[in-house]
Amino acid sequence: MDTLEDTSASSKFGQALVFAAKLPGVRVERSAYLRRSLARHCTEEQIDRAVATTPAEAGVPASVLRKLADASIRHETGKVTALSAAAGIPGGIAMLGTIPADAAQYLAHMLRIAQKLAYLYSWPELFSGEGDEPDDATQNMLTLFVGVMFGVQAANKGVGIVAAKIAEQVAKQLPKKALTKGLVYPIVKKVSGQVGVHMTKSVFANGLAKVIPLAGSVLSGGLTLATFAPMAARLRRHLEALPPAMQDGQS
Repeated sequence: MDTLEDTSASSKFGQALVFAAKLPGVRVERSAYLRRSLARHCTEEQIDRAVATTPAEAGVPASVLRKLADASIRHETGKVTALSAAAGIPGGIAMLGTIPADAAQYLAHMLRIAQKLAYLYSWPELFSGEGDEPDDATQNMLTLFVGVMFGVQAANKGVGIVAAKIAEQVAKQLPKKALTKGLVYPIVKKVSGQVGVHMTKSVFANGLAKVIPLAGSVLSGGLTLATFAPMAARLRRHLEALPPAMQDGQS
């Protein structure tokens, strides 16, 4: 049974995720990202196939995907380390007065790297449509990805279930029913609570909750480097071992 702390943390994390997902530049367009990333390593024909199907089906070597994934992790780590917290949020306003601007910006970069890694490892487009907020399936999938980054074991299980469904159905979109009503949904709720508690004790802590957003302070470079890159690498390792990335003999 969820504790009151878990329920409160889950609600706070859900609000933070939606807020971060709406920040400018957070959404990564799958086809554009794949074309840009694969340009130096693949033929035009292979790139077209990777976009139309998946990098795995296009036969992009695992070594190339690992190289591109690590480059994306370094890129996002550099950006989140150097970025002024208030710069990406109009007026430097913390959401609802409860989520510090720098924490929201940190989460935004977690969402960016999650999308990039997912697309490299043959997952479908995560954001559907142009609405202001991600739909429930997307929110839940991103919650699981963030959970993997934080080392929540239940998130590994949830992502694995979704990955199997995508591979079985050769799906071009997320299995929305499973994510919002089916087997995965209870896992998402559990992960949301655990990640929320973790973020409250780590990212939101260490004085960040007392930061005045208008001061334009940045996350500690040392703290960010010590957390963001290893967390992103954890997600990369998990995704590269799942069925979507291993189709057509990919290893």
